[in-house]
Amino acid sequence: MRVINFNGGPAALPVPVLERAAAEMLDWQGTGMSIMENSHRDKKVVAMAEETQQILLDLLGVGHEWKVLFCQGGASLQFAMIPMNFAVGEQTEYIDTGLWSTKAWQEAQICGALVHEAASSKKADFTYIPTEFNYLSSPAPRYVYFTSNNTVRGTQWHTFPQDAPAPLIADMSSDFLSRPLDLTNFVLVHAGAQKNVGPAGLTIVLIRPEFAATGKKNLPHMLDYRTYIEHDSMFNTPPVFSIYIAGLTMKWLRDEIGGLANIQKLNQAKSELLYQAIDNSGGFYRGTARPDSRSRMNVTFRLPDEDLERSFLEGAKKAGMVGLNGHRSVGGIRASLYNAVDIASVKTLVDFMGEFQKKRG
Repeated sequence: MRVINFNGGPAALPVPVLERAAAEMLDWQGTGMSIMENSHRDKKVVAMAEETQQILLDLLGVGHEWKVLFCQGGASLQFAMIPMNFAVGEQTEYIDTGLWSTKAWQEAQICGALVHEAASSKKADFTYIPTEFNYLSSPAPRYVYFTSNNTVRGTQWHTFPQDAPAPLIADMSSDFLSRPLDLTNFVLVHAGAQKNVGPAGLTIVLIRPEFAATGKKNLPHMLDYRTYIEHDSMFNTPPVFSIYIAGLTMKWLRDEIGGLANIQKLNQAKSELLYQAIDNSGGFYRGTARPDSRSRMNVTFRLPDEDLERSFLEGAKKAGMVGLNGHRSVGGIRASLYNAVDIASVKTLVDFMGEFQKKRG
């Protein structure tokens, strides 16, 4: 029996995707072996990767002014790759909204970037997304960096920075493909796949080729974006299975959900249902993010004390719901409502919350 998976990542995958992968596990496309056993140089594997790239561009509504790269190392490696390529000895602007953006600017400093904090919500315990920015007027920054959704604190950018003094770069690991994107002001977006797109091991990078061309020279090949562009992400063996699952997930988004506008509506309905349960609990459940900054992906809340939270988690697990514990750095409760979590699962959680409050409130 499958559980209801509210894990923050690796996260739930669509059941039709898992069923398709299971059916093809021993014989993929008539090759007589699993895709995990096929060479990444095989024509069918190359075609699969190319199709996945194109489906992604189609979902986003963009063309070949963007290049899709399949990388490894997670968002954490991108924290270093980005400044290594574009900002050694140069000014950058970072907006700090929690753990992952903090790690990003720390890595940038290690790599030799000059990091200026354009805004931070640290003083308010990262409970909101800043709306006012203190950019340096001189020298001109190389880029402005932020994290679009904050899994730990449960906050999300609903409107991206406006009137920035440089192109935007974003870590979109935890809300990538959860909504339509206007990429007009961006030059690079990166996302670990293990939230909304596929299994861990794959990092998707969207980059404008003309921006990649401005990167530093004489970098190690695997840390140079131009390597991935020139070799179509096949310079070394890529994470083939993760790319394959990502492709199936994108087809599910396109064919069964109807695209990003539809998944946005579903995600909004799920999060609103859960936030209403929190807000209507009379304070028994207390959201940790400011209402105007609440995430649609990661709903974080507390109960009156930690003993109740432990009982809540134990009861939820017995009821078939897993992954509701908050991030280890903050505790509490976190329900991750990624694309593959359906509204019926959220209703089950809301019903459990109501029953738990009746018994223990």
